[in-house]
Amino acid sequence: MSQFLTDFPKNKRYTLGQKIDQITVEIIELTITAGYLPREQKLPVLQKISTKLEVLKILIRTALETKCINNNKYQPLAFQTFEIGRMLGGWIKTVKG
Repeated sequence: MSQFLTDFPKNKRYTLGQKIDQITVEIIELTITAGYLPREQKLPVLQKISTKLEVLKILIRTALETKCINNNKYQPLAFQTFEIGRMLGGWIKTVKG
């Protein structure tokens, strides 16, 4: 993710760019945490990850719309967030049983 942030305009790098970076790290931290929790405690953490992922998708779309990133950089990010969401959805279904 950080390789995309270096191309952000300076005035957006420390606002929008920093927020994207922060939420990405939070998603990673929560995912690791969920991996270590017993099955019955995973669902609230997975739902929190899902919410943060939705916010990340919106922020990435905002970066495209404000021309902080171009379409060539947006497409891989959008695909990666879609894939993460798909895997997360499967994990949530498994936990719900």
